Amino acid sequence: MGAVGVTNRWVRLQAVAVSGSSAEGLMLAALPLLAVSVTTDPREVSLVDVAGQAPWLLLSLFAGVLIDRVRRTAVLAWAYAVQAAAAVALAVLASAGLLSLPALLVVAFVVTSAQVLGDGASGALVPELVEPARLAHANARLQVIDRGVVQFVVPPLTGFLVAVSAGAPAWLAAVFALLALVLVRRIRSESVVAARTHPLRDLSAGLRHLVRTPLLRSITANVALGSFAASAGNSMFVLYATQVLHVGSVGYGLLLACLAFGWIASSFVVQKVVDRIGYSWSMRIGQSFGVVAQLLIAVLPPWPPVIAVVLVSLTATVLLWNVCSQSSRQRFTPAPLLGRVLTSHRALAWGLTPLGALTGGLVAAHWGLRAVWVVAAAVQAVSAVLVWRTLSPAAFRRAELATAEAQQV
Repeated sequence: MGAVGVTNRWVRLQAVAVSGSSAEGLMLAALPLLAVSVTTDPREVSLVDVAGQAPWLLLSLFAGVLIDRVRRTAVLAWAYAVQAAAAVALAVLASAGLLSLPALLVVAFVVTSAQVLGDGASGALVPELVEPARLAHANARLQVIDRGVVQFVVPPLTGFLVAVSAGAPAWLAAVFALLALVLVRRIRSESVVAARTHPLRDLSAGLRHLVRTPLLRSITANVALGSFAASAGNSMFVLYATQVLHVGSVGYGLLLACLAFGWIASSFVVQKVVDRIGYSWSMRIGQSFGVVAQLLIAVLPPWPPVIAVVLVSLTATVLLWNVCSQSSRQRFTPAPLLGRVLTSHRALAWGLTPLGALTGGLVAAHWGLRAVWVVAAAVQAVSAVLVWRTLSPAAFRRAELATAEAQQV
């Protein structure tokens, strides 16, 4: 296929990402707000985040096998169909006044299950559509769409919509999910050779590549610790915003928009930063600042504008890390294994997020909300030490040499 055809498919994938992330953003922002309308117990509120994170551990490995066995655009279409169904179910329950904690747990689980499929398929599609030298730029663009541009608008909008009607965000999310489903059907992806091996053997092949590649193994271990820390804070952030900072649903949405603004701001320079200082130093900087930001949230006075600045700075460096992390898996993984390696990473690296969310609720219940970010900073510090030890420039050079030698065989 010519360069024009590839470019058109890349543009279409970005359009799909805008619609799909709008639906996802509405649901993920609405669920915590609806949860605190049902209960204010930190342990119960954290369960919504636990249910929302569980599919990364339970389903990621099997999703990877599916992504490598089925045309990747078909997997994306299924993901958005599931997302639309979950949004309609939540909209009906909220509009009818039938919300309950068990219902929110089920919806949170289904929404993230669709995200597991969609993110894995989208990540596996990117190397088909962009050249290796532009992977960092392409991944930054998709992450900005997912966490930046869309969520810059969606969280404040969700706060307003919940104030008007509990079911309004979910109805709008259903519309965006259906639009993404229509758009994704216009993208052609490479056909997949029918697999003759057992699915469990396919699954183990992706895991083996991830675990036996030293650089990818180190990245996964560090993301696991960082995800635990972030999940502990994220599960309690809605209570931190409303009970410590004393902002309402609209203010909570605006703070989430500050998170998105950090992604947007850094997206314009992330490729230049990576080109200038390399993957190793970019990732070291990203993890180190995460420790500082967690501590600042724990100890700073409850001034929303100051916390907003910390959140902007934090997500700017998180984007830098995430782009390098995703691009590394794409660079150092053979195309036939990519779906399984991407989702195996998610299963291993994000598998601790439900435990992190549960830990956040327990720590907040016993020692207060600020203590959550002290614990998160301690875990993040362990991760930062590992990054400085294992993700050196020499480690990346060894990975590049090993990949070049494998391609010549």
